[in-house]
Amino acid sequence: MRVPLFCMFLIMGILPMALQGLVMGRSFRRTQIDGRVIEVQNQSLITSDRLTRAEYMAAPGRDALLNKELDTIADIFNGRIVIVDQNFRIIKDTFKLSDGRINVSEPVLRCFKGENSILREDEKQYFAVTAPIYDNTEDRRIIGVLLTIASTENILSNVDSVEETSRFYVVVASMVLVLTGVLLSVLLVKPFDNLQLSLDRMAEGSLEEKISENTYRETHKISDAIQKTMAKLQTMDRSREEFVANVSHELKTPITSIRVLADSLMSMEDAPVELYREFMSDISDEIDRESKIVDDLLALVKMDKSVAELNVSQVDINALVQQILKRLQPIAEKRSVELIYESIRDVTADVDETKLSLAISNLVENAIKYNVDGGWVRVTLDADHKYFYVKVADSGIGIPEELQENVFERFYRVDKARSRETGGTGLGLAITKNVVLMHYGAIRLMSKEGEGSTFTMRIPLTYIY
Repeated sequence: MRVPLFCMFLIMGILPMALQGLVMGRSFRRTQIDGRVIEVQNQSLITSDRLTRAEYMAAPGRDALLNKELDTIADIFNGRIVIVDQNFRIIKDTFKLSDGRINVSEPVLRCFKGENSILREDEKQYFAVTAPIYDNTEDRRIIGVLLTIASTENILSNVDSVEETSRFYVVVASMVLVLTGVLLSVLLVKPFDNLQLSLDRMAEGSLEEKISENTYRETHKISDAIQKTMAKLQTMDRSREEFVANVSHELKTPITSIRVLADSLMSMEDAPVELYREFMSDISDEIDRESKIVDDLLALVKMDKSVAELNVSQVDINALVQQILKRLQPIAEKRSVELIYESIRDVTADVDETKLSLAISNLVENAIKYNVDGGWVRVTLDADHKYFYVKVADSGIGIPEELQENVFERFYRVDKARSRETGGTGLGLAITKNVVLMHYGAIRLMSKEGEGSTFTMRIPLTYIY
């Protein structure tokens, strides 16, 4: 960031200063020349008026004082004064080079017609101003032309001197700006350097290091974002460790039970057939439980791989929910739980039928298993212009408020003893949440202990690829 900041600072500092110097230099040059032109023009009019009153054209060489004044004016303006009579003959030249010669230049011709003209030759560094000389009659007839030629060389020399001084100050100011730009770029980027050093230390393994850089609002936000990210990473790391521990425990428990049952059978020589059957039935249940855990783990692994694995198609959600309820009806009848289906409107959506069926089945099956005898489970299907909603409400045992945010974690059980009785693996709600997220949806839980729970799924009608 130092290089862009340094370049930006130089551009914003030096470029306006250089442009200002250029514009002001040209403006100063033009102003000085225009001022000299106006000064010469005014002096020419005054001089021509004096020549008119002195009837200079009648006897040009007679008034020595006036001639000397003309020479003085020419010297003041570092120029030359030429007087032309009505026959276009030069009767006075302060340079004494063109006396008696003919001058039919354009400015002289235009002045005899009554037009005061200004001829500027910027490249040759001079300008010419004309002023009419009248006779003393009432007709005010133009009988001569006063042509004043003034040099701009001394003005341009002074302007060049000023511009050279200005350029010197621009160079000095540029050097100061360069040094200031270097210092500012270092100081401005320093907080980001501190952030980088902290991140480098974290990359080396100091994950517990606190990052707090509050010099700027931006660095404060970055620090907070990094801290939140690190907190999530640490949480994920702990969750991974807990997950591995839980998987090991959950997979080991059925195997341990099978081993105990098998060892018990092997240690009994004359065990009755009924006891053999009972133990074998328990072994079969533990094998089923182990198989269910493995199946759920495989389902989670597949869902974690990629969203692209969804097999999306147009599905009749009403028919899908009815099919799920029909399949789970025998389980509900064992508990005397009434299944109620309420369809607000017909819904067709782009979903993965297999995965969505698994998610809804998990919700309804949990509502049946964690219900009270003779209770009810109500499944409601509704939709708007963008989403469809599946609500699963029950009259079961409910979930304590402080535990509700954990129910979607893998292997988490609200009541572990009861979960063992119902045969749960603790992965059903985690699978359900994954399925909902894969469809870019959301799931919400509302529950009160002892009064039941309500899970609401919201899934887009159209899947966004």
